[in-house]
Amino acid sequence: MVEMKNVNVHYASGIDALVNVNLRINDGEFVFIVGESGAGKSTLMKLMMRELMPSSGRVFVNGYNLEKLKGNRIAKFRRSIGLVFQDFRLIQDYTVYENVAFVLRIADQSNRYIRQRVPYVLNLMEMAGKAKHKTRELSGGEQQRVAIARALANDPGLLIVDEPTGNLDPEKSYKLVGLLKEINRCGTTVVMITHEHDLVRYFGGRIINIDKGEITFDETIGGNDEDQ
Repeated sequence: MVEMKNVNVHYASGIDALVNVNLRINDGEFVFIVGESGAGKSTLMKLMMRELMPSSGRVFVNGYNLEKLKGNRIAKFRRSIGLVFQDFRLIQDYTVYENVAFVLRIADQSNRYIRQRVPYVLNLMEMAGKAKHKTRELSGGEQQRVAIARALANDPGLLIVDEPTGNLDPEKSYKLVGLLKEINRCGTTVVMITHEHDLVRYFGGRIINIDKGEITFDETIGGNDEDQ
């Protein structure tokens, strides 16, 4: 679950990035967060991953009060969420397998668990056949899938995906969001940040629009994929 209560973010430059945001995302939801560049989407994401603290207000994610997290508890909290960045942030000289295994080793998972979990998430993202390839050898779409597989490695309750279709052609974009929908149907809460309104309208669901730091729309709409 994600909950924000009366959250404001004011930057030293004088910009009000978020203004009195009240938001609740329940476990198991799939939520699109949309808005123009500079609207506050990235700030919202940084709050959810505790990369940024609000100027005022409170933020709760996965049962954690983020204001009270210190030291090792921050690392423990971040293992409860999966993060997929727009620039992937993969280790280019590692293989696909090694990139996914890396986050599990950081979390002190056993070698046995790693050997089981890595093929599972790679197969889920249709990347098992590329396990031995270096990530620098992959296309942008393939790297995106590896990034999502890595984010799923620790079996997070919440998956936050930042502009996942920005470097993909339309066909691959729709297929990728379809995979994210399947991940959501398996029980993972998914928050997808995007500016692609056509794609959002096609899939439908809960849509939150941010404009100049304020939530101006928060509704659930039907999509064109409902019968598929």
